[in-house]
Amino acid sequence: MTVRSDSVGKEPRASEGGWYTRAPEEVVAAFGVDPAVGLSAARAAELLTAHGPNSLPEEKRTPTWRRFLMQYRSYMQLVLLAAAVVSLLIREWTTAILLVVLTLLNAIIGLRQEGKAESAMNALQSMMKATARVRRDGTEAEIPAEQLVVGDIVLIAAGDQVAADGRIIEASALQIDESALTGESVPASKDTGTLEGARPTPGDQTNMAFMNTPVTHGSGVLVVTATGARTELGKISGMLSATEKELPPLTKELDTLTLWITGAAGLTMIVMFALGRQRDQAWDALFISAVSLAIAAIPEALPTVTQAILSVGSLNLAERNAIVKELPSVETLAYTSAINSDKTGTLTMNQMTAVEVISPTDRYTVSGTGYGLEGKIHHAAGSTDRIEEAILPYLVANDAKLVDGKVVGDPTEGALLLLAHKAGLDVDATRESLPRLATLPFDPGYKLMATFNSAVDASGQQVVRCFVKGAVPAVVARATTAFAAGETVAWDADLAGRAQAQTERMGGEGRRVMAAATRDLDPAGFDPEGDLLTYVTDLRMTSLVGMVDPPREAAKAAVADAQAGHIRVRMVTGDDVTTGAAIARQLGIPGEAVLGADFAAMSEEEQLARIDDIGVVGRVAPEHKVLLANTLKKKGDVVAMTGDGVNDAPAIKAADIGIAMGSGTDVAKNAGRMILSDDNFATIVYAVEQGRRIYDNLTKYIRFVLLLLVTFVVTFLGATVFNIAAGEPFTPPQVLWIHFVVNASFGFALGFDQESPGLMKRRPRPRGESVLTRPVLLTVGIGGLAISIVLLGLIKLGEAHFDSVETGQSIAFTAFALCLIVAAFECRSETDSVLTPSTFDSKQMNRVALVQFALTVLVTQMDGFRRLLGTTSINARQFGWALLSAFALLLLWELGKLLARRSRST
Repeated sequence: MTVRSDSVGKEPRASEGGWYTRAPEEVVAAFGVDPAVGLSAARAAELLTAHGPNSLPEEKRTPTWRRFLMQYRSYMQLVLLAAAVVSLLIREWTTAILLVVLTLLNAIIGLRQEGKAESAMNALQSMMKATARVRRDGTEAEIPAEQLVVGDIVLIAAGDQVAADGRIIEASALQIDESALTGESVPASKDTGTLEGARPTPGDQTNMAFMNTPVTHGSGVLVVTATGARTELGKISGMLSATEKELPPLTKELDTLTLWITGAAGLTMIVMFALGRQRDQAWDALFISAVSLAIAAIPEALPTVTQAILSVGSLNLAERNAIVKELPSVETLAYTSAINSDKTGTLTMNQMTAVEVISPTDRYTVSGTGYGLEGKIHHAAGSTDRIEEAILPYLVANDAKLVDGKVVGDPTEGALLLLAHKAGLDVDATRESLPRLATLPFDPGYKLMATFNSAVDASGQQVVRCFVKGAVPAVVARATTAFAAGETVAWDADLAGRAQAQTERMGGEGRRVMAAATRDLDPAGFDPEGDLLTYVTDLRMTSLVGMVDPPREAAKAAVADAQAGHIRVRMVTGDDVTTGAAIARQLGIPGEAVLGADFAAMSEEEQLARIDDIGVVGRVAPEHKVLLANTLKKKGDVVAMTGDGVNDAPAIKAADIGIAMGSGTDVAKNAGRMILSDDNFATIVYAVEQGRRIYDNLTKYIRFVLLLLVTFVVTFLGATVFNIAAGEPFTPPQVLWIHFVVNASFGFALGFDQESPGLMKRRPRPRGESVLTRPVLLTVGIGGLAISIVLLGLIKLGEAHFDSVETGQSIAFTAFALCLIVAAFECRSETDSVLTPSTFDSKQMNRVALVQFALTVLVTQMDGFRRLLGTTSINARQFGWALLSAFALLLLWELGKLLARRSRST
């Protein structure tokens, strides 16, 4: 065949349905290539120049210096930097240096976290380092996979990696493991037939081979139909590059909080300047007061404390096999309200296991899971209990091996090999006693495998025994007798009907069902070089076997725990919906099962309306998984997506919290924000629980910080309006002491607080709901206003009764610190009283409170502290005023909590 394409620059197009709809002859004609000869070297070079190499586009790596500067895009970093610049202008050198060091610390931590993750697209690129066997100019050659072009004739065999997408034009018992691309749990059988109808998913395209999928069995020839970015893998790469990761909820919260703080401080500064100039205050004095306010209003310690809390949280998660790549993802877990979990390998073990055997007279159940050798055969029903003859074909017509207690070979054959082991058969000895003479490999056309072995029949005669295993319809159609109770009986309508009923029952339970049969042949009439399929007739049925990829033992309990925490679990799988629905029922996942294509065909309104009723989505393509995640996000859910394959990567990246399996592909790992090193769904639920605890503790600290900031702003504003202490109630060193000694200490104590009772029974915080809820704003508003009034009153008290503004400021400074000790305990809960023994169940809180109380006394009593902070010595009576202020705050806060509890109960 010497037909050529129309031009070098144009790539042949498939018919409207795709290359899978066209016969092999049409495909090779469209590419102008003779399969026996292949492309010429010159033609291949022209196509390579025209269409580029068979590789995926690499994502350009951002220089380190630019990624470092990008850390300064956060509002808090910018505000801290601005405050440092202003501090330099007024020669507050210590303050300026401290603020700059803080921004550097925050930037370095952020940069370090980013550096832990390589680009998912570059991980895809790294998968391309392979070679391919091609026919060019009539000879076979091995070339780098990057040099493949459309129209190339590629030869593939077991052990090879498919180097580009292609239409299969020759196949001999060809099977390809497409699990990383499609999610299928077993290798896909391939043939050369044509497909018709609606566009099938890649998992249903039985006549196509796809880039980066390993050949597990047989051999074949394909004509390359797509290379590089135009392959299915390339489409996934495009989806990855088009999917933007959203900012975590807490990051958005902190940005919003920073804007509010900046706005409040800016407004206060304007008022300070206006009133100050009206009173003829000097510009430099006003400027210093304004900077003091700015330093007071900015929560300098907030980013550092937050990073520390998240970092320790990520370390704790890592100890339980949940590796967090990006710190903000720790708090995103707290919001999680929907988990879309891959089935194979996450909810299940990804290890096929024979669980039931049905013979014409008996039924057996099989214990043990996965590829472990533990397990036994249990005779569940029947009269003969002779399973060895019933399952012998599964052992003999089998190419898998047991090596050092591990299965080597096809997963399904491995499961059957272990079935024989559990039945007590000596695998090696049995095979040696039945020497193999010839093999008819499995083929998608006839859907069975047969071996022809030398054996001795019951009368002692030498025979050629044909052992067959395969799809139930294929084997049953060739059967005429059955082996029952040690005798051969006719395969009549009754036995056929019973076999059909058992097949449907096991299929409805999500099991893969296979059949086994035998036939004895006269050695004189057997030709091992002839058409072996002609001998596979008049079979004697021996048994049916049901196999399943078993659910993980911990997965069912984890699903129940997630649902108790108001988290909806859905299964997304490349397997059919029947299998998915059966596994879902075993795991306790509610909802109907739908095809991914059917869900995609719905209108957006119907998707949003039906999503709550859907529990399983089967036969999913990568775009279906992304659609499911985006639909849930539109409904207001915070979505976690788990997976291990290349096909999962776009959805993992699109989800709020993408979770990759540790045994999965690098592409999935690099697209995710968290990696499960144990591939266990139960670890996800544990991570969500820990995320809730960490976020709950962060909200305790944020409440505390808000109270602090409200107090600072109102105090400085009140001092300006009422001309108290010349508009500067606290000096910059005193402000920094409150922020970094008092605030930071309690921040760490609250951040590492114990888990609040009933935390996992609460509903997840809705997407977009601010931490600045009405009760929080009311609490910090009233509390901050009350503390500010007290502080300003104490300053006036010092000025009026102790003849010194400095004394009044020292009393107020002491009162402020004592009030913050009370506030720290009160912020542990929005409604629970602190007047209970459980208030002191946190050792770190108790220690920090005691240390802070001691420091509060020392800052006015020790000369070194007085010089550092500009305080003056106060006596016991004056300290009593400060202590009374803290006691008044306690009573006010407890009254507010009492009213809150009563309003909730009604």
